[in-house]
Amino acid sequence: MEHFYTIQGEGFHQGKAAYFIRLGGCDVGCTWCDVKESWPFDAHPYYPIESLITEVKKTNTKMVVVTGGEPLLHNLDTLTNALHTEGFHTNIETSGSSPLSGSWDWICLSPKKFKRPLPEVLLKANELKVIVYNKTDFAWGEQFAAQVTPNCKLYLQPEWSKAAAMTPLIVEYIKQHPEWELSLQLHKYINVP
Repeated sequence: MEHFYTIQGEGFHQGKAAYFIRLGGCDVGCTWCDVKESWPFDAHPYYPIESLITEVKKTNTKMVVVTGGEPLLHNLDTLTNALHTEGFHTNIETSGSSPLSGSWDWICLSPKKFKRPLPEVLLKANELKVIVYNKTDFAWGEQFAAQVTPNCKLYLQPEWSKAAAMTPLIVEYIKQHPEWELSLQLHKYINVP
């Protein structure tokens, strides 16, 4: 759908320079999605992998984040192999609802209620990022925290339109459950893509 150089605004790599490759296509359909234009699978231009790598090389970053839509609707083996060949660190942001493809240095799993993550993705996640839209999302997120490996980082992130109401609840929850950490959408606060 698009590609751009910015900083990672969320989760473990927050604040780091990153090149984003956003793939079109999503079958999850979150009502609060902030990139609904990414949902159509074939409504976006196709970019040859070589041209994407050329664009990434124009930057100073070593980190490439593949996101969507739902990026795992695509087979990502060729893309990640090419990025690794060029020395880039590969990250994915996924709901985990489709089979895992690609070779990843970091997997950020953000499960969605509309289509649950597959067990294979839960077991490979480096980071579990639960979006908190209402109070029931804490218990909902705990069920996935129980399924990831002990080394997986756990994050609670307020849904952007509910951040004022949910952030204080998240802070209190983390104080009671310190295995969790807070993730904010830093890029929205500082107004970068």
